[in-house]
Amino acid sequence: MAAGADRSPDAAHSPLADRLNYLFTTMHPPGAPYTNAHVAEEISGGEEYGGVSVTEQYLSMLRNGKRTNPSPDVLRALARFFAVPVGYLLGDLSPSQAERVEEEVRFLVAMRDKRVRSIALRSVGLPPEVQDSLTTIISQFRQQMNLPPEPPGANGAAGADGSGGPDGEATNGRR
Repeated sequence: MAAGADRSPDAAHSPLADRLNYLFTTMHPPGAPYTNAHVAEEISGGEEYGGVSVTEQYLSMLRNGKRTNPSPDVLRALARFFAVPVGYLLGDLSPSQAERVEEEVRFLVAMRDKRVRSIALRSVGLPPEVQDSLTTIISQFRQQMNLPPEPPGANGAAGADGSGGPDGEATNGRR
């Protein structure tokens, strides 16, 4: 287990806990979110995580805010596992930078769905006006289905509703 953990009276609202929970529920293979046991096993068993050893119980304490100050090695290992900057977990990023990280996470989740990826890739090489027409058509379908004009979190580049389809490819958060 990692050393250097402390308790905080405000622990339940820890930015670290919030961000970890977001990553656990968002960045996972299609089907089910990661478990603390799976992430602990992957990190503890992988040299690419710097030889860090964490337990399922320690991850649980980080996620529920009972521990709020993990070692830098643990933070680096978690950031590497979920493929996010360490500053995101530390809370060192500005709100706009943190939102950008979360936007990229939503994009990666959306791109796991083979159907979404197929639509995106088929538009590559088409003239901008044709891509604009496709965007208009998709917007019309969204409106007909009483969906919001843009998926939640879509701020320009790419957004997704966080759901990976049944045909999505499995990834484990590593690059």
